[in-house]
Amino acid sequence: MTSGLRKERHSVSDLKTHLVCVTKYKEKIFTAQSLELIHKSFVEVSQKMDFNVLEFNGESDHVHVLLEYPPKLSISQIVNSLKGVSSRRYGQAGYPKPYNKEALWSPSYFVSSVGGAPIEVLKKYIQNQEKPLL
Repeated sequence: MTSGLRKERHSVSDLKTHLVCVTKYKEKIFTAQSLELIHKSFVEVSQKMDFNVLEFNGESDHVHVLLEYPPKLSISQIVNSLKGVSSRRYGQAGYPKPYNKEALWSPSYFVSSVGGAPIEVLKKYIQNQEKPLL
C-alpha cells in the first residue's frame, strides 16, 4: 500500500490540481481522435517535466485534467508547456485550429487545488497546535 505522497530530496508533498483549458474563442473543434492526441501530448509533457496526469477528458471546446506535481514546478510552467506542446502537435497532425489561427488554446485557464482535508479541518488543526510555554 502506498501513501500517495511524492518524496523528493528536500520535500514531501501531495499537490494535486484540477485544470481546465478552453479552445480559442470557445470554438467547438475537438473530436474523439483529436482529444486522444491532446491527451497523449499531455502525458509526454508530464513525463519530461516529472509530473503526473491522473485523469483526462474533454468536450468539443475544452479539456479537464487532474494533475499531481512536485513543489519545484509552478502551475503556470505546467500549463504553458501543456498548451504549447499540444497546440503544436495538434497543428502538425493536420487538425484545424479556431478560425485558422495559430493558437489552439485561449490564453486563460481555470485551476483549483484538490484533495487533502477540507479547509475547516485544516483551520481547526492549526488552531489546536500546542503553544510553547515561554
